[in-house]
Amino acid sequence: MDRMIYTALNALAVARNEQVKGAQNLANQNVPGFRRDLPDESGSRFLSQLNGLTTRAFQLEAGPARFSEASGPLESTGQELDVAIADRGYFYVLSDNGQPALSRRGDLRRDVDGIVRNGAGEPMLGPDLEPVAIPEYASLRMTDIGEIFVDALDEPGSEQRLVGTLATVVTDPALVLTKGLDGQIRDVDGQVPLPNQQARVLPGTLEGANINPVEEIIATMEIQRNFERGMRLVTTARDIDENGSRLLQAPEG
Repeated sequence: MDRMIYTALNALAVARNEQVKGAQNLANQNVPGFRRDLPDESGSRFLSQLNGLTTRAFQLEAGPARFSEASGPLESTGQELDVAIADRGYFYVLSDNGQPALSRRGDLRRDVDGIVRNGAGEPMLGPDLEPVAIPEYASLRMTDIGEIFVDALDEPGSEQRLVGTLATVVTDPALVLTKGLDGQIRDVDGQVPLPNQQARVLPGTLEGANINPVEEIIATMEIQRNFERGMRLVTTARDIDENGSRLLQAPEG
């Protein structure tokens, strides 16, 4: 009976984690370039006691936090600092902890200090993994390898000049990428590969999150039903245990 209860509780913990992932995905469905979180590959471990296994089972998380690398929908915006990556590849950003990370977010802007940042305020990095800074400009053009050319305001009538490049990378398919505790994409060792400028950049385009809200809502409903079934199993196990205890009691009188 103890094993039945702990098995049910383990299933409830799995359902809870999946529901958290689903809520996270739905909350970010409008964030450009967001990568859909996938359920963790988890297992169970039984406590050992006197060189034997007990009935106490607990959930384990195995492997890195996974996410979907499928491309999101592309929308042409015509904005000169909106960019997206066609098919595979990533941009580089500087995360809040000062470490570089990979990103697909391309809603860019020039800040007052000249640094190019995305919609989350993260500086975009160049091939040297330093923040990209551009001067004030009258017009801007971006190439399909991430080069930024501008007509600078302080040089009217001059030809457009190269002022920066957005670093990109197409990772080796064998490289396992994961989301860290800060929600940023890196490899399982917390590092990023070196830029190789092989991704194709689409200027004037934004990539949406690769999330299907209908699928997420249906999955959430199914998870809720599984959770309710698990709760009924726990209740049933309790009732069976109580009834069994009463049968073993000595007759009164």
